[in-house]
Amino acid sequence: MRDGLESIGFGYRPRAPWASDPAESLGRLVAEAESPTRTPFQRDRDRIIHSTAFRRLKHKTQVFVAHESDHYRTRLTHTIEVAQIARALARALRCDEDLAEAVALVHDFGHTPFGHTGEDALNDKMARWGGFNHNAQSLRIVTRLERRYAEFDGLNLSWETLEGLVKHNGPLTDRQGRGLSGPVPRSILDYCELQDLELDRFAGIEAQCAAIADDIAYDTHDIDDGLRSGLLTLEMLDDAPLSAPILAYVRTLYPGLDPVRTGHELMRRQITGMVEDVIRTASARLEKEKPQSVEDVHAASGSFIRFSSEMEENEKGLKAFLITNLYRHPNVLAVRRQVERIVRDLFDAYFADPRTMPEGWREGLDQSGDRIKARHVADFLAGMTDTYAIKEHRRLFDQTPDLG
Repeated sequence: MRDGLESIGFGYRPRAPWASDPAESLGRLVAEAESPTRTPFQRDRDRIIHSTAFRRLKHKTQVFVAHESDHYRTRLTHTIEVAQIARALARALRCDEDLAEAVALVHDFGHTPFGHTGEDALNDKMARWGGFNHNAQSLRIVTRLERRYAEFDGLNLSWETLEGLVKHNGPLTDRQGRGLSGPVPRSILDYCELQDLELDRFAGIEAQCAAIADDIAYDTHDIDDGLRSGLLTLEMLDDAPLSAPILAYVRTLYPGLDPVRTGHELMRRQITGMVEDVIRTASARLEKEKPQSVEDVHAASGSFIRFSSEMEENEKGLKAFLITNLYRHPNVLAVRRQVERIVRDLFDAYFADPRTMPEGWREGLDQSGDRIKARHVADFLAGMTDTYAIKEHRRLFDQTPDLG
């Protein structure tokens, strides 16, 4: 095997001491009998996949509005790609693959329609009532808003999956409970009063794998979608950090290869390079620090799962390239302004008259205070797919932006 990757094997490998052990799970908020055939983390994964929120990811946007082409990524296809990478990382690092997959599959549940544009618009509308945060919304969905089971609201996921969902990007507070990036969303604090998710500590290795898998997936597939859309070209990528040397190597290997296959060769090599960099870097840190338990991971001073310093610099440069050339492209910004209007209009309409919402969402809101009503409207809006939001706008307004 290649130098530095000798530890990666394909057969059975014993669980590492730093891995989360399903037999030692801290349990669920509502106690349930254990399954005789599945671990708690496998049950979490299965519940996530069978949820309504998971199915809705099919029609939620990444960068391009879904109706522009059925070949662009959606939240669902992105989530599947993240889960695949997270499992690969967890396997190489001898962690629990099922837990890594569960966190990856649930990490985008709280996203609004129309990607980050929809989230920004909803956050602005909710500013008077604590704002809107997609991570906090994911927690609301899996602990309150999914209503499938007779004995509890939500999915009643295990502690490890919930703390991974909330903290996969790192701790939210210092030891005194002060938010590290501004106030912690109220819904997260409220849940922690019922089940402490230890917001001042790092999540387990598996959640850290899911977090960096998210970066690897969208750093790569946004280039792929950008090439497909024509907003990016292979010639532009000659100046892109991380991608440029890989592209040059592909051209050396396959001179005269058509642009579509050249792009795919670039993508697969970029993902592989980033994954192997994480495995090498994480393995070295784990070997140096030698955490002897998942408790050592939680109490650590930093994340174990990270890029090397060189890859981190290149990855940041690639993100800057994508911001300038793709996310802020005039065509993308024009659509963003239109979908922002849709979200704002819908919030205003529902807040002004909750009776315009469907049955099951509007009951009792006429007598509710503004805070409760606004959060309820945000829950409804955040759960929409792109296609449903457009349909609702057409139902309620005479003119709906043409996103074509």
